[in-house]
Amino acid sequence: MANEIRWKPSVTVAAVIERQGRYLLVEESTRDGLRLNNPAGHLEAGESLTRAVAREALEETARCFSPSHLIGVYLARAQRGDDDVTYLRFAFAGSVGEPQAGRALDSGIVRTLWLTPAEIESSRERHRSPLLWRCVQDHLAGQRYPLELLADPQWS
Repeated sequence: MANEIRWKPSVTVAAVIERQGRYLLVEESTRDGLRLNNPAGHLEAGESLTRAVAREALEETARCFSPSHLIGVYLARAQRGDDDVTYLRFAFAGSVGEPQAGRALDSGIVRTLWLTPAEIESSRERHRSPLLWRCVQDHLAGQRYPLELLADPQWS
């Protein structure tokens, strides 16, 4: 077993941000063209899940995000050619402030958009991941779990 390769999922976080019936999404440049997504990204070493989602939302939207609840934990597999990646996504509900003046969006992010659920659903062919719509649906359904469920240590 010493030569056995250990499988590990790619851990990601996503911010589900709703204001007055619209959701804040990012439009990003990918190898498949322009795609829509929740503000999202990868958990970094030594980082708590709540800090990771706040960081990713700030980098992708130029807005400070305060997570209030966990919406859900999702497992998804993406296969493209020889790439076969399993994602473990932690989606958080929360609120954002106004954009920080002069702060650039993360590399690859073209712009942010506030879309209604109907607009999000009707643009499913442009979603970077099927988890975008699933997370919005779960938020609309009122799915909320306390952050304490995570036992998410606040790393210094």
